[in-house]
Amino acid sequence: MFYKARAQGGFAPASTEEIVLAAKQALSSRLRRGTSLSNPKLVRDFLTLQLGALEHEVFVVVLLDTRHRLIELIELFRGTIDSASVHPREVVKLALAKNAAAVILCHPHPSGVAEASRADEHITRRLIAALALVDIRVLDHLIIAGGEIVSLAERGLL
Repeated sequence: MFYKARAQGGFAPASTEEIVLAAKQALSSRLRRGTSLSNPKLVRDFLTLQLGALEHEVFVVVLLDTRHRLIELIELFRGTIDSASVHPREVVKLALAKNAAAVILCHPHPSGVAEASRADEHITRRLIAALALVDIRVLDHLIIAGGEIVSLAERGLL
């Protein structure tokens, strides 16, 4: 059990929401602009906390510089319980505007099934091709479902 300090002194049990918020804040402070993303576990933990409990799909782009340091993490598209429309033109436009050299793509599956769909594989290929035209690398596409993450790079789909 975790405890929080009371304003009037002493301690009280912390709620689940307070624990999750504290964890998000702790990971966010470790993932700031300029942070090297050479630690995949830190990135996975952060994205799992940020996106794992969502009840709708979002499409997140993690923008990186030439040394794979964080420029910014942006929720670019928001969808429904089972899909989000992703437009390669908008991803390319954002990456160019932020002067990114590489990106990590990420989205949750609110269904709890951490498997890449054909649509996921298709949009990943389209984004790789579109970003390659302007010399921006797609390092990975991560799918989060509950506490599990599937890496399309690890599955050989990139």
